Amino acid sequence: MIPHPFALALFSGGGSTNIPLLMLVVFVSAKLMAELFERFGQPGIVGEILAGVLIGPSALGWVSPNEFLTALSGLGAMFLLFRVGLEVNSSELMALGGTAALVATSGVIVPFLLGWGILSLWGESQGEAIFVGAAMVATSVGITAQVLAAKRLLKTRSAQIILAAAVIDDVLGLLVLAVVSSLTRGRINFVELGTTFLLACGFTLVVAKWGSRAVGSILPRVEEKARLGEAQFAFAMALLFALSVAAAYAGVAAIVGAFLAGMALSGSTGPRVRDLAHGVTELLVPFFLASIGLHVNLAAFAETRTVLLAGIILAAAVASKFIGCGLGAVRLGKSDMVRIGLGMVPRGEVGMVVAQIGLGMGIIKQNVYAVVVFMSMATTIVAPVLLHLAYRDLWKPGEVESEVFRLG
Repeated sequence: MIPHPFALALFSGGGSTNIPLLMLVVFVSAKLMAELFERFGQPGIVGEILAGVLIGPSALGWVSPNEFLTALSGLGAMFLLFRVGLEVNSSELMALGGTAALVATSGVIVPFLLGWGILSLWGESQGEAIFVGAAMVATSVGITAQVLAAKRLLKTRSAQIILAAAVIDDVLGLLVLAVVSSLTRGRINFVELGTTFLLACGFTLVVAKWGSRAVGSILPRVEEKARLGEAQFAFAMALLFALSVAAAYAGVAAIVGAFLAGMALSGSTGPRVRDLAHGVTELLVPFFLASIGLHVNLAAFAETRTVLLAGIILAAAVASKFIGCGLGAVRLGKSDMVRIGLGMVPRGEVGMVVAQIGLGMGIIKQNVYAVVVFMSMATTIVAPVLLHLAYRDLWKPGEVESEVFRLG
């Protein structure tokens, strides 16, 4: 494709306006599409994702994925999960841990087996089948969290279970990916796998259980001794980045560390920190959402066989999380089963990362990679619409916050 003149203007070297212009195009496009979708009664984040498709290589060709946008996207996801964590009580989340573990475990097993089975029956190699199964295990909680936060539903029982299950899902997904990578290399280092799994679990449990108590004792002393302005916010940002780095070293996603940082601060910070965090999040999240759309490559679907496989994988991706995670929440009743099953559907950037690893190792081909990327983006687009329908009876501003957490 011949580069669009506007795209050349965005990326031509030497100009100091390149980065602001790039941010202007992505941010404004995302917000305009969000406004359009909201006016038609649809979730705005779907519009923001489709804005990335529109301005990306598959349509107008104004913007292509690059390191700068990837960095902004990563920051957007981190701040989104941090803001969500600020609204979550750690003790309430821990109380739901048993149900969340069942939801996450069944939500890993069912998608993996279904993805592996479909690719095997399709005639692809076992390596490709295993990697597609691993990509279908992933859950991108940022998309669901954004929908629930926008509708003020983070305090509901089903939302809390989705968040807890997504954290557990990340740890289990890490283990699955490590096993899959080892299998494709022809050997499994059980000591390394066990160490990684224990480190990831230990880090998550320690911060979730004792993080809030530790922050509650440290933060008042910081405020008392600090002389800089917005000392509480500075401490919150330091904790956000520190736990994100620690999470990455522990083997789980940095966004899990960001979520745990927010949860640790939830009982100690005032409304000022929440307002500042909300402002930063509103700036960065459009880049996270639009970047998902930028990765779509419609040219890869020129063959009918690839289109058919993409449709089958998409249907399996939605059904496997809906059924698998829903079964884990069966004792909570039909309504919460549906909400939790749908809340775990989006794969987002997590599924794409797994596909990129497989592509980089030479295990999956370009057409299978395109199918996985399509599945990741399509589940991310359909999940907000499905959640909008599943939660329509609870979305009553002012009443949602008072819902009681019940386990029986």
